Amino acid sequence: MNILLKNMQVLLPEGDRDVIKQTDVYISGNRIAAVGEAPAGFKAEKTIDGTDKLAIPGLINCHTHSYMSFMRNVADDLSFMDWLFGTIDPIEQQMTDEDAYWGAMLAITEMIKSGTTCFNDMQMNIMQTTRAVKETGIRACICRGLVGHGNDEAGSTRLAQAFKEADAFKDCDRLHFLLGPHAPYTCDGDFMRIVSDEAKKHGMRIHVHLSESLSEIEGVKKDYGCSPIEMAERYGLFDVPCIAAHCVQIDDNDISILKKHNVSVATNPASNMKLGNGFAPVKKLLDAGVNVCLGTDGAASNNSLNMFHELSLLTLIHKGTGKTPQCVSAREGIRIATVNGARALGLENEIGTIEAGKKADIAILDLNNPSLVPQNNLIAALSYSANGSEVDTVIIDGNIVMEGRTLTTVDESLVYSKVNDIIRRMGLDKKEY
Repeated sequence: MNILLKNMQVLLPEGDRDVIKQTDVYISGNRIAAVGEAPAGFKAEKTIDGTDKLAIPGLINCHTHSYMSFMRNVADDLSFMDWLFGTIDPIEQQMTDEDAYWGAMLAITEMIKSGTTCFNDMQMNIMQTTRAVKETGIRACICRGLVGHGNDEAGSTRLAQAFKEADAFKDCDRLHFLLGPHAPYTCDGDFMRIVSDEAKKHGMRIHVHLSESLSEIEGVKKDYGCSPIEMAERYGLFDVPCIAAHCVQIDDNDISILKKHNVSVATNPASNMKLGNGFAPVKKLLDAGVNVCLGTDGAASNNSLNMFHELSLLTLIHKGTGKTPQCVSAREGIRIATVNGARALGLENEIGTIEAGKKADIAILDLNNPSLVPQNNLIAALSYSANGSEVDTVIIDGNIVMEGRTLTTVDESLVYSKVNDIIRRMGLDKKEY
């Protein structure tokens, strides 16, 4: 379909920064055909009036666990290891494939409605998140969470599952696959090396949790005599392009290793605060030239998948911890949530900016919302004022997946009903106030 975004304010790249200009955007098929002047012969089949609208590149959630959305608000105010192994892991053991599917459907519903067009997911039940992605029209990078010790049967089985899923969905160009060794406390060094070798053999990226909590640091230091970042380097995880989620408990040597290997760091402010893990040194990472991108983590630890909320936290927290209002500016925050995310996923030539030739992944905000009035500085508004409810229309891969706040590829009422059935069956609806 040919779509014209007519006379709309648009967030556009200009060198290494973004600007907002009033212009037209022409979409043909799944790509942006032109910005500004109409391409020869273009005839719009649908025109979206740009009056009081702002078009931005779809936000990119670089670290989440979509299946966890039905675990929202069931494991709160707990220490990290109690949260993970005392509450979340037992719930995961009860999960069926259908539970994972409906959890992913709920997550995708929330993400689209708050302007996310692509997410990087670590999941457990193969075929379920990918099934939800294919049905809903969103874009995603998927990895099956891998846990293993040496060449044990469990780790080998999970690796085989990861390749089976990638092969099953190889014809969907909105789906990309990574390998996902879970973390240093669930994967030993020998298994990390096996995963790294497989990633190299298949030309795949790696997605891993690193240096998230103090207990992780202490455990790795005890077992390996080094930091989790040094361990990951030692066992080859950085021999291929890698996205390291969290990186909260890191020092200057860790940062130099991340930079040396061009590792992308996915920071997750809300989850890191909620679990009491601290604050990633984002300013130091940026100053060192590390590619920092943004994620929500799963709804079990956030408890939201709203990237506008995460963007606000990103651009506010580090001003406070760094004691300088220039730390992580509004402009930097927008780039971290879009351009840097695309780069981390190896999709910088496809998504992350509104430019001719790129995929048409666009979120359109309605400026007639109290949070966005007056329009003094819309770039500042995106980072400091917007809350996600202003997202009116979302286009992914050239298809309109939400218009006028109504989803076109998801039956919301069915999703909510199915998720509520899951929590009742699992006994997660026991209310304690």
